[in-house]
Order: sequence, then structure tokens, then C-alpha cells
Amino acid sequence: MSAVAWICVASLAAWLWLLAGQGFFWRTDLRLPPRREPARWPAVAVVVPARDEAEVLPASLPSLLAQDYPGRAEVFLVDDGSSDGTGALARKLSERHGGLALTVGSPGEPPAGWTGKLWAVRHGIGLARAREPEYLLLTDADIAHEPDSLRELVAAAESGGFDLVSQMARLRVASVWERLVVPAFVYFFAQLYPFRWIARKDGGTAAAAGGCVLLRADAAARAGVPDAIRHAVIDDVALARAVKRSGGHIWLGLADRVDSVRPYPALADLWRMVARSAYAQLRHNPAVLLGTVVGLAVIYLVPPVGLVVGLARGDTTAAAVGGTAWLVMTATYLPMLRYYRQPLWLALTLPGTAFLYLLMTVDSAVRHYRGRGAAWKGRTYGAAPEAAPDSRA
Repeated sequence: MSAVAWICVASLAAWLWLLAGQGFFWRTDLRLPPRREPARWPAVAVVVPARDEAEVLPASLPSLLAQDYPGRAEVFLVDDGSSDGTGALARKLSERHGGLALTVGSPGEPPAGWTGKLWAVRHGIGLARAREPEYLLLTDADIAHEPDSLRELVAAAESGGFDLVSQMARLRVASVWERLVVPAFVYFFAQLYPFRWIARKDGGTAAAAGGCVLLRADAAARAGVPDAIRHAVIDDVALARAVKRSGGHIWLGLADRVDSVRPYPALADLWRMVARSAYAQLRHNPAVLLGTVVGLAVIYLVPPVGLVVGLARGDTTAAAVGGTAWLVMTATYLPMLRYYRQPLWLALTLPGTAFLYLLMTVDSAVRHYRGRGAAWKGRTYGAAPEAAPDSRA
């Protein structure tokens, strides 16, 4: 066989392993686990860190205030140094819509060693502590919840004995670039952190989706969060790792009724979202970066290239094996496109989207070495070795 054919064989072997041996990551049927209403509804504090979120807050905060929860629940929004009137707008929305009680706090600038979001979360938990909540719902300011969201999350945690229940909010998919990039973003995340492995008590895989995390207050104290992860750029995965390491039982799945309202209309918006943390995910390690680039190329780029080159050269083996690998790749992407209600033909674009992610990852490393690191809303964070937890922890 030709060298191209052998490379295609390696790619096909990788895809067959991913298909069956990576926790069935490509399936999208993992929703909230079976649940029943508890005899007593525990008290919940909803903590919302917010920095310059006036644009999205009218679409998200009223959904939290309107939660139909049988127990005691309060919302604590932490204005993290906003310059657009986020805190004042939150108070106005509370006055207009009513519902759950709202407290707005501001912690000031984070001290050295803290990311702004986690400093805000710490302040919010501190505000809530006087109410002695049994659960904390950590949710981002761009996340909208259906009225029964909190009830369903608590019922799932109580029924399953989970210390952490997280749902990956359905991200907005409206623009052309959102259609191309967003479903793949969730697909790649699930491939790296298979949801079925996360729920295993004896497993090492840990992850959460920061937009929607229900956490037992005693589990948070036992894990020492957020202080223990204060420098984490990828804070949701770091949070899940800390809880699981301390003996907590965690769960992560896809959401049906929790949605992100933040728009990413242009490629530049999505590029910044990925590039700001991609190299942190690789622990700022050049060798891991190189391995990731090679891996993405072999797994996602070789199949279509092998098919085209094989057909052009009359190399039937390369064409057949490359085409088969591309077919398997395409089949694994279809469930995610269905979940996002997108045309199934977009599955054929996955190699191109993977190439974009490869470039975003390289750009993330370039930004890091140029001193721009993980930049977000006017803040830039340096490299903390613990900031990028891996899937084994």
C-alpha cells in the first residue's frame, strides 16, 4: 500500500476506536437523570457572576426571577466591575418582573491569583451564606432558564444523590458561522469529556458546563471551592474536578430547556471564545500542542484528503479507506446536528470546522507567548499550571 493509504488506515482505526471506545461521546440522549420530587425542597441560592452583561441580562435574569420552585430560593447577582450599568439594570429588572428575591453585590477588583469570574462567585457565595442554602446554582448571566429549571435540577440531584448536576446550555445557533462552529464546539467537548464517564463514581473523568451548575453547599465546602480553583481559566472543569476529587458524585448532560442568549454572529466572535482558553486546556505545554495539532490532522483532515488524493492518483485503497473514515466521522456528527436542529448535510463540513479549531488552538498558543494569554472583557490572565485540568482528574 502507498504511504497515503497507510495514513488513511491509521485515521480509520482512530475513528473506529472513537466510535465504540470513547464513552459513546457522539450520542446526544443524555439528559437529566431519572428524578422524583423530594418530600422537602431544600433552600437554594442562585449565584450569577456578571461583567458588562447589560445587553443580555433582559433576556436571562427575568427567567431566573420567574423560577417556579416550591422551596426557598434567592438570586445573588454579583456585578464584577461592569462599566455598562449591569448592576443597576438588574435591580430595575427585579422591580419590573418581581419573582424571587434579588440581591446585587460588587466585590471590587479581584486580587492577584484570582480570575474575575471566580472572585465574583466567591463573593456571591459569601452573600448567600447567611441564608444557609443547601444548594448553590451557579449560572452565567447569558443563560436563560425555563420556569421549571431549578425544580428539575434539584429533583435530579436529590433523586440521584449527586453533589453536582450540570447541564450544557443549548448555545445560540442563528448566523452562518454559529451553525458551522457551535455544534462542533459541543461535539469536541463531549469527545474530550464523555458525559457517560463523568457520572461514574469510580471514574477519573470530570467536567461541568459553567453556564448551569447545581452544587451542594456542603460539597463546595468540602472541595474548598472556589478558593481551591481561584486561578482556573477553564473554571467549570476545574470545579468538577475539585468536587470529584473530594469524593463528590457529579453528572453532566445536555439541556433541553436551558439556553444561552449570547450571540456570536461573526467568526471573530467565535474565534475569541475558543482561542482565549484553548491553550490553557493543553496546560500551556508545547509538546501537547504539537500532539493535538497532529491528532486533529490525522483524525479530521486525513479522511477527505485521502479520498480526494486517492481518486486523483487512482489509489483505490487510499480512496476507499479515507472515504470510509469520513463516513464514520460524518455519522458521529449527525446526532449533534439533530440536537441543534441543523441541516444534516452540515456533517460533511466537520473536517473544515476541525481545521478552524486547529488554527484557533495554534492562535491561542501564539497569544499566550505574546503575553495576551486568556483575555476576556478587558482582563488578561497569565499561565497558572493548574488552570487547565485534564480529563483524568
